[in-house]
Amino acid sequence: MSRRLSAILLAVAALCPLTFVAQAQQTQPIERIAAIVDENVVLQSELELAMRNIVAQYAGREDQLPPRAVLERQVLERLVLTRLQVERAKGNGIRISDQELNQAVAAIAQQNNVTVDGLRQRIAEDGLSFDEFRRSLADEIMVQRLRQSFAQSRINVSESEVDAAIAQQATGGRQYHLAHILVGLPEGATAEQIATGQRKVEGVKSVIDRGELTFNAAAVRYSDSPNALEGGDLGWRSLDEIPSAFSRTISEMSPGQVLGPVRGPSGFQLLQLVDVRDAAAGGATQTVSEYHVRHILVRVNDRQDDATAKARIDTLRARIGGGADFQEVARESSEDTNTRGQGGDLGWFPADAFGPDFGSQVTALSDGGISQPFRTDAGWHVIQRVAGRQTDVTDTNRRAQVRETIGRRKLEEEFNRYLQELRGEAYVVLRTGEQAAPAAPAAPAAAPATPPTGG
Repeated sequence: MSRRLSAILLAVAALCPLTFVAQAQQTQPIERIAAIVDENVVLQSELELAMRNIVAQYAGREDQLPPRAVLERQVLERLVLTRLQVERAKGNGIRISDQELNQAVAAIAQQNNVTVDGLRQRIAEDGLSFDEFRRSLADEIMVQRLRQSFAQSRINVSESEVDAAIAQQATGGRQYHLAHILVGLPEGATAEQIATGQRKVEGVKSVIDRGELTFNAAAVRYSDSPNALEGGDLGWRSLDEIPSAFSRTISEMSPGQVLGPVRGPSGFQLLQLVDVRDAAAGGATQTVSEYHVRHILVRVNDRQDDATAKARIDTLRARIGGGADFQEVARESSEDTNTRGQGGDLGWFPADAFGPDFGSQVTALSDGGISQPFRTDAGWHVIQRVAGRQTDVTDTNRRAQVRETIGRRKLEEEFNRYLQELRGEAYVVLRTGEQAAPAAPAAPAAAPATPPTGG
């Protein structure tokens, strides 16, 4: 199996292995239940498969993994959280059609330079059921859509925030590689819960300071963040991607230093600066080709079949070829009610704005040229290319990139809090191994990080 396909299978199974069952395993008469999640369950076989996937990802770095019981708890929590997200997505009306799922499977096959049948064979060689792979992939897509829906409904980036970030970039272009550990607190935490969380995070910090565990290993073992199994790695970020509570301090730290504990909306955090690098320079000016176009449309619909529409557009094209003014013909005969009053004027737009078929006709013309009739989903068209130009979109693209960066940072903060709320509201009983990681070794009397909860 290719390394790339292996990575995809591991990613799918790690994120959403709730229905992955290894075919090589013998079916047991009675499946053990690893966790009860509201009205659903996570089976022991699902947990064991997910454990194997995580261990495989850490091949050669096994010393970074915690004891099996602690790792089992982390993996089980991830399965529980994924199940909750899938169920919430379903409750919000999110569905994945067979066509969408087929397209996703085909895309994975294409990325690995194999056919769908070849992908099926490779998955079977890895001991997995293709049907279960499809179901797990559908769950992964549903989780992604839940996140997208959350972003659209709750995340907003103002123009003033974009302006401030661009001004900050102008003073320095450094990027920071970060990792974090989160000791979560529930919404409306009591004084006792806050004190317990603080003891735990201080104990974790002490273990790191004494060199008993690396920061990444401590994150795997103790962090309540969804990225705990990745060692808390946050990747490379510019200052505008770092919460304002940390950004100034981070910019003054040296690689390897740890900030915190810091109390935030989700709980107590430790933040490590892993490395620093200079970001790429602003780069060359970015331009896009735009075209000013007029068009005439004859629709194909229940009242007018394709042959009738084609005959009509041919007649209109012949009139224009005989000397009739394009705009006058559009005003008289075009069935695009949005542009007919303007003589079919579509204004300026990039070539791909109306799809590849329309765009290829536009780019094939010279300024002033008129196309032959061509078909799109809307019907039959004739277009006139009025003019073309190169537009500088450097600033527009830059602002869009900054807006996306700020939006990602806000989404991460808000969605993590949302997941904590989702977990806290659910009825969850863990029935396998250690039900929760202990507090840090320095604080063994602390309450478990994630006890079974009800309601």
